[in-house]
Amino acid sequence: MASTINMESIYVPSDKIVARDIDGELVIVPLASGVGDSDDELFTLNETGRDIWDRLDGTKNLNQVAQELSSDYDHSVDEIKIDVKNLVQELLTRQIVKTAN
Repeated sequence: MASTINMESIYVPSDKIVARDIDGELVIVPLASGVGDSDDELFTLNETGRDIWDRLDGTKNLNQVAQELSSDYDHSVDEIKIDVKNLVQELLTRQIVKTAN
């Protein structure tokens, strides 16, 4: 069962994946069975997802990530928080990210 996202928590990429930029697209490759999609396929992020991913660097909590993104996009912080929370929940469920220790 996946953990619930806490917007005050700091998240980082899992050590169970490798992420690479291939022709401008972020491709995430699981290194272990059970990580990523149910079929262990590649996982990719669109431009907005990539902007969130790039900020999961172990220094900012999700509220800070959303605040930064609201400066870059023409949406309110509350709207951005929903997108950040949804993406990070999916990444956490797939074991692509983890909480920073």
